[in-house]
Amino acid sequence: MHNYTLTPTIARDLMTIEAARQAVTMTTLPLPVAERLRQQARVRSTHYSTRIEGNRLTLDEAAQVVFEGRRIPGRERDVREVRNYYRALQQIETWAEQQTPITADLLRRLHALIFTGPRARPTPYRDGQNVIRDAASGGIVYLPPEAADVPALMDELIAWIQHPIPPDLPAPLLAGLAHYQFVTIHPFYDGNGRTARALATLILYQSGYDLGRFYSLEEVYVRDLAAYYAALQTHPHHNYYEGRAEADVTGWLAYFLRSMAHEFQRVAAEVRAHAETPLPMEPPELQRLDRRARIVLGLFAQHETLTTAQMARALGLAPRTVRDLVVGWLDEGWLEIADPSRRARQYRLSADYRRIIGGLSADAP
Repeated sequence: MHNYTLTPTIARDLMTIEAARQAVTMTTLPLPVAERLRQQARVRSTHYSTRIEGNRLTLDEAAQVVFEGRRIPGRERDVREVRNYYRALQQIETWAEQQTPITADLLRRLHALIFTGPRARPTPYRDGQNVIRDAASGGIVYLPPEAADVPALMDELIAWIQHPIPPDLPAPLLAGLAHYQFVTIHPFYDGNGRTARALATLILYQSGYDLGRFYSLEEVYVRDLAAYYAALQTHPHHNYYEGRAEADVTGWLAYFLRSMAHEFQRVAAEVRAHAETPLPMEPPELQRLDRRARIVLGLFAQHETLTTAQMARALGLAPRTVRDLVVGWLDEGWLEIADPSRRARQYRLSADYRRIIGGLSADAP
């Protein structure tokens, strides 16, 4: 399905990625520190992936949109893109934890989450031709395959993701090739780049390369967008049927794995810096908390009190669903009501958990 060569540089980057993954896997961070790093990585991935497609929000504005529900006049589309992508990343984490198979329906649901929103139906594949043009000159940059060929090409891609050839293909190679092939097929009218990057993230997470969910490959791409686009241009002809399908993608893989190796090394160094001080064993009170509770617990590292709306935005859930979760958390005793006002009810950590989290944060460097 793909034409590429495993060069010595690619092999070295694969070893670098694996070494960084092992280093992070073997390191335990205090819960507040780990959740803060995850939140920062989600926001960076969201900001930079949407920025690649022209989103005009700053990183700080993206964080305010996600965590504070900020509305920015004149930037409604940008705000919507950021919210949608952040929710899609949260769904990717759930799919990865559940090892949900990657199917055509899942990819169409992923695109709908990213491009339209959480209540959208799975996006159908495009039923007409689209053209990628240079924004400045208007010239054709890429002419994807005809719409009639898209379903079969996507079925072939999905079958290969589920059963790669060779079967022992390293996950970083699988993710990079899937990213390339998805944007090459261009199955939707718009949002293909964001969906391809999200698909690569899902493959890496499902394959054990989540690295604590502390990284953002999209941030690396944005540092030199020209290099990112140049790496994807694997053939001099713009027409899919004029050699693009059989192009040698070694250059793209070298770029993808070099970017991944740099980011994994950065994360490994950051994790090592946070973990230089020996840590106490995580208390039993924290060990029993599930992923959603841990995310909310991490928010209290930056906020003394939280509303259900703030929790809902961080979790990517409907406020009604979070209110039901809060009832259980109150019963479990780690959450308590800080302000009983019906309209602006605030919650805080219980005294015992404030003590536990404060102690863990103090142990962190």
